[in-house]
Amino acid sequence: MIEPTVLEVTTGDLESLATGMNLMWALTVTFLIFFMHAGFAMLEAGQVRSKNVANQLTKNMLTWAVGIGVFFLIGMGIANNVGSILGGGESSPLTMFGAGSFDWAMWLFSAVFAMTAATIVSGAVAGRAKLRAYVAYTFLLAAVIYPVVAALVWYAPGGTPILASLGFADFAGGMVVHGVGGVAGLTAAWILGARMDKYDDDGSPNVIPGHSMTFAVLGTLILCFGWFGFNVGTAATVIDPGTFELADFDYVGSVAMVTALGMGLGAIGAATVSLYLNGKVDTLYVANGMLAGLVGVTGPTDLLTPMGALAIGFIAGAQLPIVFRFVEKRLKIDDVCAVFPVHGSAGMLGLILFPLWSNAEGATTVGDGVIAGGIFSIEAGAFVPQLVGVAVITIWTVLATAAVWGAFKLAGQARVTPEHERDGLDVAEHGVDTYPEFGRPELATDGGVPEESLRTDGGYATDIELVTAIVRPDRLSAVKKSLAGVGAPSLTVTNVSGRGSQPAKKGQWRGEEYAVDLHQKVKIEVVVADVPAEEVVEAIREAANTGEPGDGKIFVLPVTDACQVRTGDTGPEAV
Repeated sequence: MIEPTVLEVTTGDLESLATGMNLMWALTVTFLIFFMHAGFAMLEAGQVRSKNVANQLTKNMLTWAVGIGVFFLIGMGIANNVGSILGGGESSPLTMFGAGSFDWAMWLFSAVFAMTAATIVSGAVAGRAKLRAYVAYTFLLAAVIYPVVAALVWYAPGGTPILASLGFADFAGGMVVHGVGGVAGLTAAWILGARMDKYDDDGSPNVIPGHSMTFAVLGTLILCFGWFGFNVGTAATVIDPGTFELADFDYVGSVAMVTALGMGLGAIGAATVSLYLNGKVDTLYVANGMLAGLVGVTGPTDLLTPMGALAIGFIAGAQLPIVFRFVEKRLKIDDVCAVFPVHGSAGMLGLILFPLWSNAEGATTVGDGVIAGGIFSIEAGAFVPQLVGVAVITIWTVLATAAVWGAFKLAGQARVTPEHERDGLDVAEHGVDTYPEFGRPELATDGGVPEESLRTDGGYATDIELVTAIVRPDRLSAVKKSLAGVGAPSLTVTNVSGRGSQPAKKGQWRGEEYAVDLHQKVKIEVVVADVPAEEVVEAIREAANTGEPGDGKIFVLPVTDACQVRTGDTGPEAV
């Protein structure tokens, strides 16, 4: 008979198991938060013009590349030491973080939060900020601006962070991360000034649509996915290594539920207000509303009831179109990617209003809540710590950001030249064209199959004529085949825009309508000598005709002479 083996599990084994689980969880959510940078890159790239896409993508990559090293060398130490000094701790000089593996993982967890705050700013200053100015500001934000805020709320080795000691609660960074990013972005955009042509002489704003709604929505959904790491991951300790009981995971289910509800109601809130203001549900407002709802519940996500998540998510989304209009039309600040209404005001509202729906029954630091599971009681000063914390963080961020960007502006290093802004920052700052096949007006593609044999039009005719046709882009392939059928396959094609009998259309960008009366067309030029121009005209007309206004026009002009570059032939022989 085989005796059963009895495994002895020591306290050390349990501690190792608990630590390993905590470490694995912390790293998993850290990687989720890092992936949010892909979402920010797509979201911002979709909201800028095609000529500035590469610049926006580069800024997002450099935010991480520069910021992570700076936060390692300077930022974390600043956060711990400033927090310890202000919070009555006993931190030794230059304290950064502990020496264990879990300490290193938690440093990286802190770093991805800092990089999130930094990358938000890039969307507000898109289209006109110099790359060197943005990178320099990222350096200072990661080294000083964000660490000081984090020290006020989260970090104070040996003591209690000063704002937290007053009762200010910000679980996952509704104000520490998103509020800082939103306020900093608004301040930087104000210092820089608006993009060229954004405002008329009378101060009325012009709509400058982004180049890809697809990118913007894709980026939004990536951010929503990563946000679960952001909020749920802040419950970083799965099991208490000392007691071997559930630690933060005791309430992690509530955090996940609140996060999901806030996301959904944010989209509904923005859609509702958009429908009321514009008569249509604006796609970009819905996308931005999802993010605003997430920001709204991020700060108090561990203290909100489900009804609180529904309410704050809806309010955060609903305020988005209103605040964006106020910033654009009243303050005259060109916040390109709406970073303040998405990250700034939404984060503030969530932290200020959450005591109305707090689940912290009996807590004296944030109040029980007016509406919390049927409990209609609240301390008179429950909102005061939240108002104080939001105000202190806002004032510090505005002053620090204004000082940095103001200095750049005085030195003439904040903004690109008008010529570079007009040409686009992709070429001016990076020497690249994001869409080399489609972005230049002198290029046209139609996806057609190349002709197997192309011939030049030659012969003994004495007259040379130029047939110019302006037609719909989608008819180009059919026109090419039709021209080859009448013996005139040689042609020149360029992308153009214009207006004629085709009626203007109405476009909408964040609820604001703009006229689309310059329609995209292609200009086809065919020079013929031995092929009758009438046949060429008829071939183009038959292939381009759809029977609708906007099919285009065809013009025939005499050509005085022609010269072939390679041979030097002139006249009809050159054609």
